[in-house]
Amino acid sequence: MKTASENQPGYFGEFGGQYVPDLLKPVLQELEQAYSSISKDAAFFQELRAYLTDYVGRPSPLYFARGLSAKLGGAKIYLKREDLNHTGAHKINNAIGQILLARKMGKKRVIAETGAGQHGVATATAAAMFNMGCTIFMGAADIQRQMLNVFRMRMLGAEVVSVDQGTRTLTDAVDAALNFWVKNMVDTYYLIGSAVGPHPFPAIVCDFQAIIGHEARYQILEKTGRLPEYIVACVGGGSNALGIFTSFLGDATVQLIGVEAGGAGLETDRHAATLTLGKPAVLHGSRTYVLQDEQGEVIPVHSISAGLDYPSVGPEISALKDAGRVKFVVATDAEALEAFQLLCKTEGIIPALETAHALAEVTKLAPQLSTQDLIIVNLSGRGDKDVDQVAETLGVKLGLSPAGRFA
Repeated sequence: MKTASENQPGYFGEFGGQYVPDLLKPVLQELEQAYSSISKDAAFFQELRAYLTDYVGRPSPLYFARGLSAKLGGAKIYLKREDLNHTGAHKINNAIGQILLARKMGKKRVIAETGAGQHGVATATAAAMFNMGCTIFMGAADIQRQMLNVFRMRMLGAEVVSVDQGTRTLTDAVDAALNFWVKNMVDTYYLIGSAVGPHPFPAIVCDFQAIIGHEARYQILEKTGRLPEYIVACVGGGSNALGIFTSFLGDATVQLIGVEAGGAGLETDRHAATLTLGKPAVLHGSRTYVLQDEQGEVIPVHSISAGLDYPSVGPEISALKDAGRVKFVVATDAEALEAFQLLCKTEGIIPALETAHALAEVTKLAPQLSTQDLIIVNLSGRGDKDVDQVAETLGVKLGLSPAGRFA
């Protein structure tokens, strides 16, 4: 298990830890011991690899985006196609790993939080496969903008609980899931979806997502004979970013860029740029960067993307910021929407709005580089779930006209 140091397990520099009620500490200790045990179990990872290969469809391709590269000019752009995984995003890697762990621990039910719904769908999928009860907590506002994923979760047999408190988004869904877990921890496993929360969750999620970077590393070496100059990923909680960054952290020649949600702009109060404007604080069980007001209260956030609509990040991401190993930038809603459409038209790929934030940064970066430079973008999810929202934002009314054409 990855920790910041042998002397401070669960910390990455000053970030991380277990800031939870005493009632939760025994179950977190149970989880840590169980994960430590399976980490040494070759049979566990053999089973996990079998599911990731035969069920999820790994390895996901590393695709040279010729059309996008030609359109932008400059660097050659490669896409790590996590959108081609079963369920359509990187979230399934972690969901399969953790549900196997939950089964080893003898748990009968899993719960999860979700924002864009991709983690909820992945969790519901894994629960259906292993015949486990499943409850997904989702903010009421996110339910409205991600109805397709809500329906998918219910089709898979999960109960979807609408969270109406607070901003009715991902922050409140995490709160609701934690509150439920406190009352039901004996038979329930909390399958957290990003590299956030109290130790050992950030390490567990990062470990299960690290396969993205492991694959990308050998794939780019096979295709080009060398490592890329840049790797770009969107950043909400941090699971897809850490998933691809981890295998390149020791390579000084590879520049890592994380892209946050700039929303309506940093000059407004409608963004989710935690690493750009946040400060260290404790939220959801760990010390990390948090968007907060002058009184230290968590402030409401905004993004066109439900998966980036979160006022915090994982502790390891925070440590990477302070260490200067990863550069963090922002992309606004408008920039993400433009990049979303650009990939559709140049590559025939509809990306998730989360991923579109990473693509927005690439549209600025690639033209400044030479044709010898390489960029890898973690295409963390597909955009089927976002089509209705994009159409509404663009003022397009979906539906067939009397002539049989889309209105």
